[in-house]
Amino acid sequence: MSAVFLNQVEKLYGSVPAVRGIDLEIPDGKFTVLVGPSGCGKTTTLRMIAGLESVTSGSIFIGDKDVTALDPKDRDISMVFQNYALYPHLSVAENIAFPLLARGAKRAEVQGRIEEVATTLSIFQLLNRKPKELSGGQQQRVAIGRAIARSPRVFLFDEPLSNLDAKLRVEMRTELLRLQRELSTTAVYVTHDQEEAMTLSDVMVVMKDGLIRQMGRPEEIYENPIDTFVAEFVGSPRMNLIRGRVEGGVFKSPSGVSVMVPYSAHHEVVLGVRPEDVVLDLDPANGMPGRLEIVELLGPRAIVNIMCGTHRITAVIEISQLTGLHEGREVGINFRVGRTHFFEAESGLRINF
Repeated sequence: MSAVFLNQVEKLYGSVPAVRGIDLEIPDGKFTVLVGPSGCGKTTTLRMIAGLESVTSGSIFIGDKDVTALDPKDRDISMVFQNYALYPHLSVAENIAFPLLARGAKRAEVQGRIEEVATTLSIFQLLNRKPKELSGGQQQRVAIGRAIARSPRVFLFDEPLSNLDAKLRVEMRTELLRLQRELSTTAVYVTHDQEEAMTLSDVMVVMKDGLIRQMGRPEEIYENPIDTFVAEFVGSPRMNLIRGRVEGGVFKSPSGVSVMVPYSAHHEVVLGVRPEDVVLDLDPANGMPGRLEIVELLGPRAIVNIMCGTHRITAVIEISQLTGLHEGREVGINFRVGRTHFFEAESGLRINF
Protein backbone atom coordinates (compact mmCIF):
# COMPACT_ATOMS: atom_id res chain seq x y z
CA MET A 1 0.00 0.00 0.00
CA SER A 2 1.14 3.56 -0.69
CA ALA A 3 -0.17 7.07 -0.47
CA VAL A 4 -0.03 9.19 -3.64
CA PHE A 5 1.09 12.82 -3.60
CA LEU A 6 0.65 15.41 -6.35
CA ASN A 7 2.66 18.60 -5.83
CA GLN A 8 1.69 21.61 -7.97
CA VAL A 9 0.91 19.30 -10.89
CA GLU A 10 0.00 21.10 -14.11
CA LYS A 11 -0.89 19.75 -17.54
CA LEU A 12 -1.03 21.92 -20.66
CA TYR A 13 -2.12 20.87 -24.13
CA GLY A 14 -0.38 23.54 -26.15
CA SER A 15 -1.44 26.70 -24.33
CA VAL A 16 -4.66 25.18 -22.99
CA PRO A 17 -4.52 24.13 -19.30
CA ALA A 18 -6.24 20.82 -18.47
CA VAL A 19 -4.97 20.66 -14.88
CA ARG A 20 -3.93 23.90 -13.17
CA GLY A 21 -1.21 23.30 -10.58
CA ILE A 22 -3.08 21.07 -8.12
CA ASP A 23 -1.88 19.75 -4.76
CA LEU A 24 -3.47 16.45 -3.77
CA GLU A 25 -2.76 13.81 -1.14
CA ILE A 26 -4.43 10.44 -1.78
CA PRO A 27 -4.41 8.55 1.54
CA ASP A 28 -2.80 5.16 1.92
CA GLY A 29 -5.31 2.28 1.77
CA LYS A 30 -8.33 4.51 1.13
CA PHE A 31 -10.80 4.71 -1.76
CA THR A 32 -10.42 8.20 -3.27
CA VAL A 33 -12.83 9.35 -5.98
CA LEU A 34 -12.18 12.22 -8.40
CA VAL A 35 -15.51 13.59 -9.56
CA GLY A 36 -16.63 16.49 -11.71
CA PRO A 37 -18.22 17.42 -15.04
CA SER A 38 -16.66 16.59 -18.41
CA GLY A 39 -13.50 18.61 -19.02
CA CYS A 40 -12.76 19.24 -15.35
CA GLY A 41 -9.36 17.47 -15.48
CA LYS A 42 -10.17 14.34 -13.45
CA THR A 43 -9.21 11.78 -16.14
CA THR A 44 -6.09 13.74 -17.09
CA THR A 45 -5.07 13.70 -13.42
CA LEU A 46 -5.58 9.93 -13.24
CA ARG A 47 -3.59 9.37 -16.44
CA MET A 48 -0.72 11.47 -15.09
CA ILE A 49 -0.63 9.31 -11.95
CA ALA A 50 -0.55 6.26 -14.23
CA GLY A 51 2.19 7.72 -16.42
CA LEU A 52 0.01 7.66 -19.53
CA GLU A 53 0.19 11.47 -19.72
CA SER A 54 3.34 13.49 -19.10
CA VAL A 55 3.39 16.22 -16.46
CA THR A 56 3.98 19.74 -17.74
CA SER A 57 5.19 20.87 -14.32
CA GLY A 58 5.09 19.65 -10.73
CA SER A 59 5.82 16.20 -9.29
CA ILE A 60 4.04 12.95 -8.43
CA PHE A 61 5.09 10.61 -5.64
CA ILE A 62 3.84 7.10 -4.90
CA GLY A 63 4.90 6.48 -1.34
CA ASP A 64 8.34 8.08 -1.00
CA LYS A 65 9.26 7.42 -4.64
CA ASP A 66 9.22 10.22 -7.22
CA VAL A 67 7.51 8.66 -10.26
CA THR A 68 7.04 11.85 -12.28
CA ALA A 69 9.37 10.75 -15.08
CA LEU A 70 8.92 6.97 -14.77
CA ASP A 71 7.22 4.78 -17.38
CA PRO A 72 3.87 3.24 -16.37
CA LYS A 73 5.46 -0.23 -15.98
CA ASP A 74 7.85 1.14 -13.35
CA ARG A 75 5.20 2.74 -11.12
CA ASP A 76 3.70 -0.47 -9.65
CA ILE A 77 0.14 0.53 -10.45
CA SER A 78 -2.74 -1.29 -12.15
CA MET A 79 -5.45 0.43 -14.16
CA VAL A 80 -8.98 -0.58 -15.11
CA PHE A 81 -10.23 1.23 -18.21
CA GLN A 82 -13.72 2.29 -19.27
CA ASN A 83 -13.61 -0.05 -22.29
CA TYR A 84 -12.16 -3.03 -20.29
CA ALA A 85 -9.17 -3.34 -22.74
CA LEU A 86 -9.11 -7.15 -22.67
CA TYR A 87 -7.07 -9.13 -25.20
CA PRO A 88 -9.75 -10.67 -27.47
CA HIS A 89 -7.60 -13.61 -28.60
CA LEU A 90 -6.77 -14.69 -25.03
CA SER A 91 -8.97 -16.63 -22.61
CA VAL A 92 -10.07 -15.18 -19.28
CA ALA A 93 -7.29 -17.10 -17.53
CA GLU A 94 -4.71 -15.83 -20.02
CA ASN A 95 -5.92 -12.23 -19.64
CA ILE A 96 -5.52 -12.43 -15.86
CA ALA A 97 -2.13 -14.10 -16.20
CA PHE A 98 -0.72 -11.61 -18.72
CA PRO A 99 0.69 -8.97 -16.31
CA LEU A 100 2.21 -11.68 -14.11
CA LEU A 101 3.94 -13.45 -17.00
CA ALA A 102 5.13 -10.11 -18.36
CA ARG A 103 6.98 -9.59 -15.07
CA GLY A 104 8.59 -13.02 -15.22
CA ALA A 105 6.47 -14.85 -12.64
CA LYS A 106 6.73 -18.66 -12.57
CA ARG A 107 3.93 -20.67 -14.18
CA ALA A 108 2.99 -22.48 -10.96
CA GLU A 109 2.77 -19.19 -9.08
CA VAL A 110 0.70 -17.67 -11.89
CA GLN A 111 -1.77 -20.58 -11.93
CA GLY A 112 -2.35 -20.28 -8.19
CA ARG A 113 -2.91 -16.55 -8.48
CA ILE A 114 -5.37 -17.00 -11.37
CA GLU A 115 -7.46 -19.41 -9.32
CA GLU A 116 -7.35 -17.14 -6.26
CA VAL A 117 -8.45 -14.05 -8.20
CA ALA A 118 -11.13 -15.94 -10.16
CA THR A 119 -12.61 -17.31 -6.93
CA THR A 120 -12.64 -13.84 -5.32
CA LEU A 121 -14.49 -12.35 -8.32
CA SER A 122 -16.80 -15.35 -8.92
CA ILE A 123 -15.50 -15.94 -12.46
CA PHE A 124 -13.83 -19.31 -11.90
CA GLN A 125 -16.28 -21.01 -14.27
CA LEU A 126 -15.36 -18.51 -17.03
CA LEU A 127 -11.60 -19.10 -17.12
CA ASN A 128 -11.60 -20.89 -20.48
CA ARG A 129 -13.88 -18.45 -22.29
CA LYS A 130 -12.82 -15.63 -24.62
CA PRO A 131 -13.95 -12.01 -23.93
CA LYS A 132 -16.50 -12.09 -26.78
CA GLU A 133 -18.34 -14.89 -24.97
CA LEU A 134 -18.83 -12.78 -21.83
CA SER A 135 -21.43 -10.21 -20.78
CA GLY A 136 -20.40 -6.64 -19.99
CA GLY A 137 -20.40 -7.31 -16.26
CA GLN A 138 -18.30 -10.46 -16.69
CA GLN A 139 -15.78 -8.59 -18.87
CA GLN A 140 -15.51 -5.92 -16.21
CA ARG A 141 -14.79 -8.54 -13.55
CA VAL A 142 -12.04 -9.99 -15.75
CA ALA A 143 -10.53 -6.52 -16.22
CA ILE A 144 -10.57 -6.01 -12.44
CA GLY A 145 -9.10 -9.48 -11.95
CA ARG A 146 -6.21 -8.67 -14.28
CA ALA A 147 -5.59 -5.46 -12.33
CA ILE A 148 -5.50 -7.08 -8.88
CA ALA A 149 -3.62 -10.23 -9.94
CA ARG A 150 -0.16 -8.85 -9.23
CA SER A 151 -1.08 -6.92 -6.03
CA PRO A 152 -0.04 -3.40 -7.14
CA ARG A 153 0.61 -0.52 -4.75
CA VAL A 154 -2.20 1.55 -6.29
CA PHE A 155 -5.38 0.73 -8.24
CA LEU A 156 -6.56 3.28 -10.81
CA PHE A 157 -10.12 3.15 -12.18
CA ASP A 158 -11.16 5.28 -15.17
CA GLU A 159 -15.00 5.30 -15.16
CA PRO A 160 -15.04 1.48 -15.21
CA LEU A 161 -18.80 1.11 -14.74
CA SER A 162 -20.09 3.62 -17.28
CA ASN A 163 -20.79 0.95 -19.95
CA LEU A 164 -22.95 -1.18 -17.64
CA ASP A 165 -26.72 -1.00 -17.17
CA ALA A 166 -28.12 0.64 -14.02
CA LYS A 167 -28.74 -2.59 -12.07
CA LEU A 168 -25.30 -4.02 -12.83
CA ARG A 169 -23.62 -0.72 -11.98
CA VAL A 170 -25.07 -0.86 -8.47
CA GLU A 171 -23.96 -4.48 -8.06
CA MET A 172 -20.45 -3.75 -9.32
CA ARG A 173 -20.12 -0.69 -7.06
CA THR A 174 -20.74 -2.93 -4.07
CA GLU A 175 -18.30 -5.50 -5.42
CA LEU A 176 -15.55 -2.91 -6.00
CA LEU A 177 -15.97 -1.49 -2.51
CA ARG A 178 -15.92 -4.97 -0.93
CA LEU A 179 -12.81 -5.86 -2.91
CA GLN A 180 -10.96 -2.68 -1.97
CA ARG A 181 -11.82 -3.16 1.72
CA GLU A 182 -10.65 -6.76 1.55
CA LEU A 183 -7.33 -5.91 -0.14
CA SER A 184 -6.79 -2.61 1.75
CA THR A 185 -5.11 -1.17 -1.35
CA THR A 186 -4.97 2.51 -2.25
CA ALA A 187 -7.58 3.15 -4.97
CA VAL A 188 -8.15 6.20 -7.18
CA TYR A 189 -11.43 6.21 -9.07
CA VAL A 190 -12.66 8.68 -11.70
CA THR A 191 -16.35 9.28 -12.40
CA HIS A 192 -18.70 12.07 -13.52
CA ASP A 193 -21.51 10.47 -11.48
CA GLN A 194 -21.72 12.21 -8.11
CA GLU A 195 -23.99 9.48 -6.72
CA GLU A 196 -21.32 6.90 -7.55
CA ALA A 197 -18.71 9.15 -5.91
CA MET A 198 -20.80 9.52 -2.74
CA THR A 199 -21.35 5.75 -2.54
CA LEU A 200 -17.77 4.61 -3.10
CA SER A 201 -15.46 7.20 -1.63
CA ASP A 202 -13.63 7.42 1.65
CA VAL A 203 -12.26 10.67 0.25
CA MET A 204 -14.09 12.66 -2.42
CA VAL A 205 -12.32 15.21 -4.63
CA VAL A 206 -14.61 17.58 -6.54
CA MET A 207 -12.95 19.17 -9.59
CA LYS A 208 -13.87 21.92 -12.02
CA ASP A 209 -11.86 23.68 -14.74
CA GLY A 210 -8.65 21.83 -13.84
CA LEU A 211 -8.82 22.79 -10.17
CA ILE A 212 -9.84 21.05 -6.97
CA ARG A 213 -12.90 22.87 -5.60
CA GLN A 214 -13.33 20.76 -2.46
CA MET A 215 -11.90 17.61 -0.91
CA GLY A 216 -13.06 15.62 2.10
CA ARG A 217 -15.36 12.87 3.31
CA PRO A 218 -18.48 12.68 1.12
CA GLU A 219 -20.81 13.46 4.03
CA GLU A 220 -18.77 16.57 4.89
CA ILE A 221 -18.94 17.86 1.32
CA TYR A 222 -22.67 17.15 1.14
CA GLU A 223 -23.39 18.91 4.44
CA ASN A 224 -20.99 21.83 3.99
CA PRO A 225 -20.36 22.58 0.30
CA ILE A 226 -17.67 25.20 -0.13
CA ASP A 227 -19.43 27.06 -2.94
CA THR A 228 -22.49 27.06 -5.18
CA PHE A 229 -20.82 24.81 -7.77
CA VAL A 230 -20.20 22.03 -5.25
CA ALA A 231 -23.61 22.63 -3.66
CA GLU A 232 -25.38 22.05 -6.99
CA PHE A 233 -23.11 19.29 -8.28
CA VAL A 234 -23.17 17.07 -5.20
CA GLY A 235 -26.61 15.72 -4.35
CA SER A 236 -29.52 14.33 -6.34
CA PRO A 237 -31.88 16.06 -6.88
CA ARG A 238 -29.56 19.05 -6.79
CA MET A 239 -29.74 21.75 -4.14
CA ASN A 240 -32.27 24.56 -4.62
CA LEU A 241 -30.35 27.83 -5.10
CA ILE A 242 -32.30 31.09 -4.80
CA ARG A 243 -30.74 34.51 -5.28
CA GLY A 244 -31.90 37.35 -3.05
CA ARG A 245 -30.98 39.92 -0.42
CA VAL A 246 -30.65 39.89 3.36
CA GLU A 247 -32.11 42.92 5.11
CA GLY A 248 -32.61 43.15 8.86
CA GLY A 249 -32.19 39.43 9.45
CA VAL A 250 -34.60 38.36 6.71
CA PHE A 251 -33.69 36.85 3.34
CA LYS A 252 -36.02 37.90 0.53
CA SER A 253 -35.89 36.98 -3.13
CA PRO A 254 -37.63 38.70 -6.06
CA SER A 255 -39.47 35.42 -6.65
CA GLY A 256 -41.23 35.63 -3.27
CA VAL A 257 -39.09 33.34 -1.09
CA SER A 258 -38.60 34.71 2.44
CA VAL A 259 -36.54 33.17 5.29
CA MET A 260 -35.24 34.36 8.67
CA VAL A 261 -31.42 34.59 8.75
CA PRO A 262 -28.96 34.90 11.68
CA TYR A 263 -27.32 37.76 9.83
CA SER A 264 -28.37 41.41 9.92
CA ALA A 265 -26.18 43.32 7.43
CA HIS A 266 -27.61 44.17 4.02
CA HIS A 267 -26.05 41.72 1.59
CA GLU A 268 -26.68 40.06 -1.77
CA VAL A 269 -26.64 36.31 -1.17
CA VAL A 270 -27.71 32.95 -2.58
CA LEU A 271 -29.90 30.77 -0.38
CA GLY A 272 -29.35 27.01 -0.71
CA VAL A 273 -31.81 24.33 0.46
CA ARG A 274 -31.51 20.58 -0.08
CA PRO A 275 -34.73 19.07 -1.50
CA GLU A 276 -35.09 16.79 1.56
CA ASP A 277 -35.10 19.89 3.78
CA VAL A 278 -38.18 21.38 2.06
CA VAL A 279 -41.35 20.75 4.11
CA LEU A 280 -44.82 20.98 2.58
CA ASP A 281 -48.05 21.81 4.42
CA LEU A 282 -51.54 21.21 3.05
CA ASP A 283 -52.56 24.66 4.30
CA PRO A 284 -51.02 27.40 2.09
CA ALA A 285 -51.25 29.78 5.04
CA ASN A 286 -48.72 27.67 6.98
CA GLY A 287 -45.64 28.81 5.10
CA MET A 288 -44.75 30.46 1.83
CA PRO A 289 -47.60 29.83 -0.65
CA GLY A 290 -46.82 27.52 -3.53
CA ARG A 291 -48.48 25.34 -6.14
CA LEU A 292 -47.54 21.73 -6.95
CA GLU A 293 -46.51 21.31 -10.59
CA ILE A 294 -45.07 17.83 -11.03
CA VAL A 295 -44.92 14.76 -8.77
CA GLU A 296 -42.37 12.05 -9.70
CA LEU A 297 -42.80 8.75 -7.86
CA LEU A 298 -39.56 6.94 -6.99
CA GLY A 299 -40.55 3.90 -4.94
CA PRO A 300 -40.57 4.89 -1.24
CA ARG A 301 -40.20 8.61 -1.97
CA ALA A 302 -41.30 11.22 -4.45
CA ILE A 303 -39.69 14.26 -6.08
CA VAL A 304 -42.08 17.19 -6.06
CA ASN A 305 -41.69 20.42 -8.06
CA ILE A 306 -43.46 23.46 -6.59
CA MET A 307 -43.80 26.98 -7.95
CA CYS A 308 -43.18 29.58 -5.22
CA GLY A 309 -43.91 32.92 -6.84
CA THR A 310 -41.73 32.82 -9.95
CA HIS A 311 -39.22 30.31 -8.55
CA ARG A 312 -39.41 26.54 -8.93
CA ILE A 313 -38.46 24.61 -5.78
CA THR A 314 -37.71 20.89 -5.69
CA ALA A 315 -38.68 18.82 -2.65
CA VAL A 316 -38.15 15.16 -1.76
CA ILE A 317 -40.82 13.62 0.45
CA GLU A 318 -41.81 10.19 1.68
CA ILE A 319 -44.67 8.45 -0.14
CA SER A 320 -46.65 8.45 3.12
CA GLN A 321 -46.62 12.26 3.02
CA LEU A 322 -48.25 12.40 -0.42
CA THR A 323 -51.76 12.00 0.97
CA GLY A 324 -53.77 15.02 -0.15
CA LEU A 325 -51.00 16.25 -2.44
CA HIS A 326 -51.60 16.30 -6.17
CA GLU A 327 -50.54 18.35 -9.17
CA GLY A 328 -52.15 21.79 -9.07
CA ARG A 329 -52.64 21.72 -5.26
CA GLU A 330 -51.88 24.90 -3.31
CA VAL A 331 -49.50 24.26 -0.38
CA GLY A 332 -47.42 26.01 2.25
CA ILE A 333 -43.63 25.76 1.88
CA ASN A 334 -41.18 25.74 4.79
CA PHE A 335 -37.48 24.95 5.19
CA ARG A 336 -36.19 22.86 8.07
CA VAL A 337 -34.67 25.00 10.81
CA GLY A 338 -30.89 25.08 10.70
CA ARG A 339 -30.75 23.30 7.32
CA THR A 340 -30.40 26.31 5.02
CA HIS A 341 -27.09 27.33 3.41
CA PHE A 342 -25.96 30.80 2.31
CA PHE A 343 -23.39 31.76 -0.31
CA GLU A 344 -21.93 35.07 -1.47
CA ALA A 345 -23.80 36.20 -4.57
CA GLU A 346 -20.71 37.40 -6.42
CA SER A 347 -18.05 34.77 -5.59
CA GLY A 348 -20.40 31.85 -4.83
CA LEU A 349 -18.37 31.04 -1.68
CA ARG A 350 -20.10 29.69 1.42
CA ILE A 351 -21.02 32.12 4.20
CA ASN A 352 -20.52 30.69 7.70
CA PHE A 353 -22.56 32.53 10.31
